[in-house]
Amino acid sequence: MIHPTAVVAPEARIADNVRIGAFCVVGPEVTLDEGVELKSHVVVEGKSHIGARTVIYPFAAIGHAPQDLKYKGEASSLTVGADCMIREYVTIHPGTSGDKMHTEIGHHCLLMVGVHVAHDCVVGNYVIMANNATLAGHVHVGDHVVIGGLSAIHQFVRIGAHAMIGGMSGIEHDVIPYGSAMGERANLAGLNLVGLKRRGFSRESIHQLRHAYKALFESDGTLGSRLERAQKEFADQPEVMELIRFMTNDSSRSYCVPKPHAA
Repeated sequence: MIHPTAVVAPEARIADNVRIGAFCVVGPEVTLDEGVELKSHVVVEGKSHIGARTVIYPFAAIGHAPQDLKYKGEASSLTVGADCMIREYVTIHPGTSGDKMHTEIGHHCLLMVGVHVAHDCVVGNYVIMANNATLAGHVHVGDHVVIGGLSAIHQFVRIGAHAMIGGMSGIEHDVIPYGSAMGERANLAGLNLVGLKRRGFSRESIHQLRHAYKALFESDGTLGSRLERAQKEFADQPEVMELIRFMTNDSSRSYCVPKPHAA
């Protein structure tokens, strides 16, 4: 299952039914779980663990040293989950000592052509990143997020679960769960209603999320006071409480908010 032109270090841990195509390079600290396929011209280096049945396409470079001038060769690591599809020219870098020394991609993710995931990122399950979308260092992306093509996410930003990032957007601030953000310097554009409906959220849950969105971003008072009121009003609504927990957790970034109305 290993092409004769591939260069695979004898120390690499290769499970059953792995396919390694022509001109691939696999380093000595790499682990490839059962059913992984490297199409051709793929390089996997460093302490990289690739999950079962994940397929990596030509010219992807996985596990090379981070693009961080503070990186001094520390033995950091990278994990890609099971059943992912990593398309051509994708780059994923391991962690650094400036964070948790680890980068993580969840299960069932699709990273399209030219995607970049920088050091110390955490990407959830069922995430789709379209062509040439990029994550700077230390970004956290929740489950079921869709990031449009040519979008760029600033370092330390958090993208909440089920959010949608429009194509060609620059995301400088945290995006709430279920939110939709877009723009050159992105603003919150409402809820990701299409995604919520596609994933089977009930009409009642969507109604409560819309009500909470208006209470948080379209009512009077400071954001802190609005969050406090919402915690009481929606205490029995689990989806809304997930949104509120996201907004009350510590973050080094402010929140992406709706564009102010013109006077």
